[in-house]
Amino acid sequence: MSETQQSTKTHVTCTINGDEVDFLTEDGESLLNALRDNVGLTGVKEGCGTGDCGACSIIFNGDLTDSCLVFAPEAAGATIVTVEGLADGDHLHPLQQCFLEGAALQCGVCTPGFLIAAKVLLDHNPDPTETEIRYALAGNLCRCTGYDKIVRSVKEAAVQLRENGKVQA
Repeated sequence: MSETQQSTKTHVTCTINGDEVDFLTEDGESLLNALRDNVGLTGVKEGCGTGDCGACSIIFNGDLTDSCLVFAPEAAGATIVTVEGLADGDHLHPLQQCFLEGAALQCGVCTPGFLIAAKVLLDHNPDPTETEIRYALAGNLCRCTGYDKIVRSVKEAAVQLRENGKVQA
């Protein structure tokens, strides 16, 4: 960078996993990198950088979003949920617990994105069919486990959430 060029940082304030968060970011930095490097939320994974794999999925103002496709300054005033925000303290979210019990993960790179996509699905559809689950997870790629265990784990989490009355409207 020459002496005449200056780096411009943007101050961003948003709500992440229920907490107000402030961070500085370059204008061209992806939200994925800002979440990982500036906020320390490393559950958001980089898989492709082009929005094709779903590893960086977050809930952004209520919508499933690939954080690699969002510039970090766009998060100003936003409400964001990452995989770190699913658990309630030491108690895993039923989706997380079902993924563990159902062996729906191996290397773990894709797992946060699958969990976030499944949460968005179950928040909108508490009793999805297998076809609806597969469709909702179609934007997420796994190179290790295959998809059957993931689909079964989402189905089981849906049952548990309905039984416990923890389904959002």
